[in-house]
Amino acid sequence: MIREEVRPVSSGYLMIGVLLVAQLATAYAIFVSLRAMAVPGLIVAVLASVIVLIFWAGLFMVHPNEAKVMQLFGKYVGTTHDSGLKWANPFFAKSAVSTRIRNFESAKLKVNDSRGSPIEIAAVVVWKVFDTAEALFEVDDYEEFVQIQSESALRNLSTTYPYEPHEGEATALRSHPAEIATALRKEIQDRLEQAGVTVIEARISHLAYAPEIANAMLRRQQASAIISARQQIVRGAVGMVDMALGELREHGVVELDEERKAAMVSNLLVVLCGEESAQPVVNTGSLYT
Repeated sequence: MIREEVRPVSSGYLMIGVLLVAQLATAYAIFVSLRAMAVPGLIVAVLASVIVLIFWAGLFMVHPNEAKVMQLFGKYVGTTHDSGLKWANPFFAKSAVSTRIRNFESAKLKVNDSRGSPIEIAAVVVWKVFDTAEALFEVDDYEEFVQIQSESALRNLSTTYPYEPHEGEATALRSHPAEIATALRKEIQDRLEQAGVTVIEARISHLAYAPEIANAMLRRQQASAIISARQQIVRGAVGMVDMALGELREHGVVELDEERKAAMVSNLLVVLCGEESAQPVVNTGSLYT
């Protein structure tokens, strides 16, 4: 594998001064040779002037958070990260590689979770290039490589976990976003290691059941919520009935036999667990006996 090697380069501002002096010197030499009609001296001066002109091609600019990868006739010779005006061998081919932090959002993928339910999922991936040589020479197009491999990792992760937790399943896509984000980042990083790219963050940006089962799953979630609420209501009602019977017994308000206790419990549970307000009924039968 080709790994990045930092290559020092000269200051472009210093080289501009040197090249200006050299250019003026060669121009003066050409002028003197022409006046003296010295052909050998003229040839040397012209050749020197051409060489100086070629050296001007060695000037290049490096922007902040950018690197220039240099090659000499197809051979990698090094990378410079120093920003500003620089100078290097004019025969070096210089390719710019951005080292800025970048991000992209994947397309909405339709996949099956670990339980076989069709879902739609998308993710946001934050990444940057850390090895410019690997990014340029180990893969054909590192930006396209990042996108394709990230979507492949997301697809693979989706088949590993269920959409929502069930009995015996500790981690799910919907209920454990932090754990899923960590697993997704690791999955993508493993695939991009050879491309000189580091993944800073990866998180799910869209998660939903596929349209063909969305209504059925919504009814299922509503049913689960209703059952959970009913269970909570029943537990509270039983506690209130027990408290009421205990208070009546402790303060000696009334003595109830088992039949009347059962009737009282039944009435209280109906009142406490019913969805509608209870309608009071006054029992006056004892007034006429």
